[in-house]
Formats: sequence, C-alpha cells, structure tokens
Amino acid sequence: MQFEPIEQWIWFPSDSYPEHIRTAQSVFQGKKDTDYTVVKIEKEFHLSKPIASVHIRTSGDTFFRLHVNGEHCATGPASVGGDFLSNERIRPQHYATELTLSERFPGFAEGRILFSAIVRTMPLHMFEYSQSYGGFFLTAHVRFADGTKTVLLTDETWRMTLLQTGSEPQRYDSSMVSANSVQAQRIPNVWHCLTSPLPSCTEVKIVPEGGEAICVPAGGSIEMTLSMDMIYTGYLDVAAHTQGILEADIRCYETSETGSTESYRFHRDGRWTGTRLHSARFLQITASNTGESDACLTVTFLASHYPVTEEAKTVTSDPELNAVLRVCSHTLRYCRQTLHLDSGSHCEPLACTGDYYIEALMTAYTFGDQRLSAFDVRRTAQLLRYNNGRMFHTTYSLIWVQMLWDVYRFTGERDLLADCEDALILLMERFAAYIGENGLIENPPDYMFVDWLIPDGISTHHPPKALGQTCLNLFYYGALRTACHIYTELGEESMAAKMDAAADAIQPIICDLLYDREKGLFFEGLNTPTPEHLLYCYMPQNVEKRYYRKHANILAAYFGILDKEGCRALIEKIMTDPSLGEVQPYFTHFLLEAVYRNGLREKYTRMILEDWKEPVRTCPYGLAEGFHKPEPTYSFDHSHAWGGTPCWSLPLALTGMELLEPGYRRVRFCPSLLGLEYAEVQIPTPYGRMEVKLEKGKEPVFAVPDGITVEA
Repeated sequence: MQFEPIEQWIWFPSDSYPEHIRTAQSVFQGKKDTDYTVVKIEKEFHLSKPIASVHIRTSGDTFFRLHVNGEHCATGPASVGGDFLSNERIRPQHYATELTLSERFPGFAEGRILFSAIVRTMPLHMFEYSQSYGGFFLTAHVRFADGTKTVLLTDETWRMTLLQTGSEPQRYDSSMVSANSVQAQRIPNVWHCLTSPLPSCTEVKIVPEGGEAICVPAGGSIEMTLSMDMIYTGYLDVAAHTQGILEADIRCYETSETGSTESYRFHRDGRWTGTRLHSARFLQITASNTGESDACLTVTFLASHYPVTEEAKTVTSDPELNAVLRVCSHTLRYCRQTLHLDSGSHCEPLACTGDYYIEALMTAYTFGDQRLSAFDVRRTAQLLRYNNGRMFHTTYSLIWVQMLWDVYRFTGERDLLADCEDALILLMERFAAYIGENGLIENPPDYMFVDWLIPDGISTHHPPKALGQTCLNLFYYGALRTACHIYTELGEESMAAKMDAAADAIQPIICDLLYDREKGLFFEGLNTPTPEHLLYCYMPQNVEKRYYRKHANILAAYFGILDKEGCRALIEKIMTDPSLGEVQPYFTHFLLEAVYRNGLREKYTRMILEDWKEPVRTCPYGLAEGFHKPEPTYSFDHSHAWGGTPCWSLPLALTGMELLEPGYRRVRFCPSLLGLEYAEVQIPTPYGRMEVKLEKGKEPVFAVPDGITVEA
C-alpha cells in the first residue's frame, strides 16, 4: 500500500542560532561564512519488540549522511541537476531518498533504532543546490515481527547539535567545542520533495598504501604522499590518536594538478568524515604534532559511486585495448553519482548533456542499469521547462533528444517519452525560432559546445559562427529526425510529420550553403557578421576566415545528411587529411559512430581506438580529459568519462548488435573480429547477460537469455 508522503521538516529554533537558518542556493551565488553549517541531528527509539523492517524516506538541505544504529545507510540528497543559467532563482525541486532496512539490521531484534544524521548547508560543488534554508526530515514506517506497525517522524523531540568542529568548509577543528544540543523546531516545508528513483550511492573504504597508523613524532612534523591503486571519487575519512595538538593538511589530487585540500586540527582523539567530494589517486599529507608523545593519524578514502549490481566486460586479444576498456569502465563507475558527472574533479551540473549521453551509452555495455540515465533525462526535461526550452549549451540541449530516445530504446520505458514530451516541444519550438531568412540557424544565443580546442586562439567551447554554425545546424537536423521517431512511438503522427518536414526542409539548405562541392567537405560556418545585439561573452563576433575542420564533417557523416557514398567520402577525408585539425575524445565518439553507421567499422574502428592507448599508458589509473592540450598550460583531469566511448563503440563494432525492439526484446547481430584474434563481449540486458564469443577461423558463439528473440 502506498501512503501519502509525510514531510515534517526540522531545524534549529530561530532564536537559538538565527545566523544558521539561511544558506546560499548554489555556488554561482555570493556566499557568506554563516551560509556554512554542519549539524548533528539525532533521536533514539526503544520500541520494546523486535522489528521486521523499516522503510525510510528522508532528505536534507544541502547535504546529509544518515546512520542508523551506527551503520551508514544513505548519503544524499539526489541532486536536482542544474544548469549554468538561471541560478539567480531557486530551483523548484528537491528530492527525498528512500531505503528499506530488514530484520537482520543491527539492533532491530531488540527493537532499538538510533537515527543520527550529519547535515551540511551551503553548496560546495556546481551540482549541489539548496532551497536557501537549512532543514532535515525523516519518516520511518516500522513493521514489527508481530505484524503491527508504527510511524516515526522528525519533530520537536529530536536533538540538534551545531558542530563547531566543522564550522568552516573543508576544515575540522576539535578544539572548537560544540554547543549543547537543543530541541529541534518544526519549520515550513519549502522543499516538497519528489522521491528519487535512485538507491543511495555505495561508499567503500579505500585504505591508501601507508594510510593506517601514520606516526607523527612528538614535537615534530611529517610530509608524505599516500597513493591508491586507481583514481577514485569520494570523501576523506580521518582519525587521530593524540595527547597534544595534531594538525594535518591533506591535499587530494589525481596526477600533478593542484587538487583540493582539507585541514584537520585534533587536540584529542577523534575522527571526522568529510562532506566534500574529491577526486584523487594521491593524498599528500603535511602534519605536525606539538605534543610530548607520538601521535597517530589514519587516513582513508570513502570511494563513492552509484551502486553496481552487474559489470559486463569486453576482452580481446589486444592487451592494450583491454587496458583502455578497464580504465574507461572504472572512470564511468566514479562519474555515476546521484547524477552523471563530467568528472569527479570538475563536478559540473546537469548542463553537460554531451558527456552524459556518452556515459549512458557506455553504461549499456558495462553496468546495464539505466535508472540513473533515465533520471538525468527527466531532470534535464525539468531544466528545459524551467527556462522555456533554453539551456546554457545549445548543442547539448539538442543532444538531450538523442539521449531521451536511446535511453528509451535500452529500457523500453515508454513513460519516459511521454513524461518528457512537453519539454521536447519547448526545445524544438525554441530552435525553430533561431532559423534565419536563409533557412539555417542564424540567430541562436551561442554556438557552444563544439570541442575543447582553441584553433587560431579561438575557443571552440563558445566559437564564433564560422567555427560553430554547421555543427549546431547538424545537431538540430539530427534532433528533428530523432524527434520524429519519438512522436511516432507516442502515436503523435501529426507531430512526427511536422518534425520530418522541418528536417526535410533544412537538409538541402545545409548541403547548399555549408558544403563546398569542389573540396568535397563541409566548412564549419558562414562568415557573415553576427548582429551586434547577439554579442556577449559566449557569442563572439564572427571572423572572416573559412574553416575546414573535422567536426562538421564528422557530424555530417554521423547524421547521414548526404547519401551513403557521400558520407563515406567525408570519412575518408577525415581519416587521411591532417589539415582538418584535431578532435578530442568527446568528438571522437561521433567519429566512431559515423564509421559504424557508414559500414567502415572494419577499416577504421581499431585505427581510431589507437588514440586511447598512449593516454592510458601514461596514466592507467583514470581517463584523461583529452588527447590534445587546447593550450600549453592547460592541465587535463583524469576522471573524465566523456572520453570513455570505447566501452560502447568497441562492443558495438564487434557484435554489430542492433536493437530491433526497445528493451532488448528483439535483437540482431552482425559480428566482426575487426582483425583481432579473438574477442568476448558481455552485454547486460533486463533479461540477463548476453554473451558473444568470436575467434579467428571459427563461427561466432552466442548465448542469449530467455525473453530475447534473436533475428537473422
């Protein structure tokens, strides 16, 4: 039976800590020191009879970590997502986490439940958002072993303690004595949570080599660097045993970059688990001890990621290719948090759809579970509604249409299409308004994002028209064709026909105005001036040079805007003409897809994948953000899953698998070894794992679970 959710939010009484009631709503807003608050919220229940199960629904603003009977149970809340736009307004949504604890949970046999939550206000990352008030709620539906039930709620009987030890961001100081606890106060519900469809992230303790029992000598200091076997995303967990004052700064970093730091000051034994997400392979520790006896410091890392219940793998006869797949899969795992992240280092908001679309595809051939991808699709739809179809990155908002369609194909969840239809309408109507008198998109707010490169000193993050117009028009063309599929699936034939007609109208115009028949290449955009009223920091004035680069030609082949022969000719030029410049891993995804779609996988797939081998040789611990530094001083992070397309592109090219019916109900295979000696591909599906084994000189072997029909 479903109950109407009960949300009794609590926080400090306004007369106890008036300076700790409000908080900043995002990192994009100005912040004050008092915006940052860490509080412990507790209540213990002695229910006098054995407990069979407890179903919990809970949330906090801005960050919470919940323990029940001393066991960690949840970290949250699930992020609302967010964009780089409209952060002057409070996001309209907040999410609650649900979890169920069974009778075997510690303390339940005695009827004891101790709820203890650490709640931190003030966003520290771009993906964190607040309703601008501190708050916490918990509702627990308890079923006893005898079949009776009760409901436990946060209310005025819960105790709250302001933790002065954590009164500054990324700093713990045990000499700051926390005030006595106070009774909580019921506060107005400004959150009105939807329930997150996601389980809470998994947290696994990683002990760096040498991280246990670090001795800091009496009156002395140490400097040391601990290493972990891979780059992880997670939280610092630090404990100390000391009789004097022990101070430590811990810098978390991936390779050689500045990274992020937390500071600790212990004047007695203690332990602190941080609330800021870090990405690290190395933990550089500088510690000093003013006491008269040696002190002991233990540093561990709580690696956090979306729960993984299955991990499918592709293994080939090429060991270096296997290493690439391993690093791509590992990086994907740690970019999957309560939303997809571009990287554990940058922690950008949901605006970076290009990254998350590739991560959704990678997930299809690694972890299988598309709930996070589907939730990202729905939250992006909420962003589009929130801002009338506008998102910061124009190309990324169009990629959302493809992500919506492909996640539906993986899941067979038709409600996903229906739930997002209104956002799709807003998006496509907005782009139709950008069409100029020449029939092309001429008046967008920007042309970003193309790629992370800076040709001639011009950033293709937010390029002028001459470096971005063709890509934007091609993404629009592709979105129109995909929207036609979506509306057909929804039975909206008139809307499908409208999308198809718009695509039919713009296709010849793109080919007429943006294609150089003499060269047999698309150029990146027209050189006509950009109107003055459209210019701002992300829309530079146009330039006079005509650019012939790989990007527009890759997309033209990817979307099939020419006939098959024409698309193949584009790919041949892309692969053989060095004058067309470079592409980063992100855009190489579209190149691999174009090669596959145009029947050139056996010729070019492995050649393209060679680009990943050197970065993985250089750093086998995490995935580099790019192949080519956009400028000499730029430092790539190594936790960036947008470059992990080999996890998708190689299994696809090996198996030639075609989804004939959403949700894997009907599939077709067209396998190829691509010149390898052997390959084994595992593909997770809702029905179980499919396996394809290929060996040179032998017939392919397929293992397909019941429920899936394989067609010849």
